Amino acid sequence: MNGLRLMWRNTRMVVLCAISAALYAAVLVPFKVVPLIPGVTELRPANAIPVVCSFLFGPAAAWGSAIGNMIGDFFGGASPGDIFGFFANLVYGLVPFKVWETIGGGESPVPRSPLGLAKYVFACLLASVLCADLVGWGDNLLAIRPFAMLGNVIILNNMASAMVLSPFILAAVYPRVRKGRMLYQDVMPELTPPPAALRVAGIALLMIGEGGAWALGNLLSTGYWVPAFLPAWMNAAPHDKSIAILVSPLILLAFAGLALM
Repeated sequence: MNGLRLMWRNTRMVVLCAISAALYAAVLVPFKVVPLIPGVTELRPANAIPVVCSFLFGPAAAWGSAIGNMIGDFFGGASPGDIFGFFANLVYGLVPFKVWETIGGGESPVPRSPLGLAKYVFACLLASVLCADLVGWGDNLLAIRPFAMLGNVIILNNMASAMVLSPFILAAVYPRVRKGRMLYQDVMPELTPPPAALRVAGIALLMIGEGGAWALGNLLSTGYWVPAFLPAWMNAAPHDKSIAILVSPLILLAFAGLALM
């Protein structure tokens, strides 16, 4: 995650960040009028952009995803939950390339075989789940919306775009960007990944943390599980207190894993 800080010293990476943000916002804004859940989320084919840009521009895409989503939120009506949306989209643009550095084996992220497709789906799923966890957790903490409402819709929305649109865009764009030596590895060759053992441990912690947060968030917010060791006033709807106590450590564990990568 050191690249998130170092990229601001590189002019070309800053430009790539601006391009990523502009592309994301430009596709987000027109679809604000096609809500899936009114006032909560809309049809988002734009979610294909952070995935594509992540494999191309690395940390520049992560910041671009966060900034582009923030611009899009301004057109849909700002709320306190947008703070969590900023960081959720930051990791949505960060996780794919970080995971691919470990499992990609130096190959192109354009799926060309069953194994390559499985790796691609795995990277996108980890990014989508952590993004959904952060938005669902944050909005539930603020007692705005229940975790289960966002924690599932966002995963489906993200994965639909990542599976249907992103592979075709990557197939068209990735070879050209690589030939022009504009991949993040070319622009910032000093961004060397940590040792493989740390990255594997990071992916394991990320999976445990975000998977546990998603499962607990759903169980608690829907009332399917009422922890007997918590007092009744902590288990009452909107379940913000129980989610703060039980889900927050898992969110931190996921970020610890991401930091190792």
